[in-house]
Amino acid sequence: MNVKRFFGTVLTVLGIVGLIYTGYELINKSAAYTTLGVVGVLGLIFFFAGIGLVKNTKDEA
Repeated sequence: MNVKRFFGTVLTVLGIVGLIYTGYELINKSAAYTTLGVVGVLGLIFFFAGIGLVKNTKDEA
């Protein structure tokens, strides 16, 4: 199994979880907007980094 592809999948899942958490807390009108901003930005970074790793890693036989 390719380690880069696995790490990309983990980053993508963590990014999705962070974005869902941020959206859920914003809908519930949480007062901690600074924390939500940080979690949202980290979620976006993790998501796009994971997608990039999965997309750009070549399969090796």
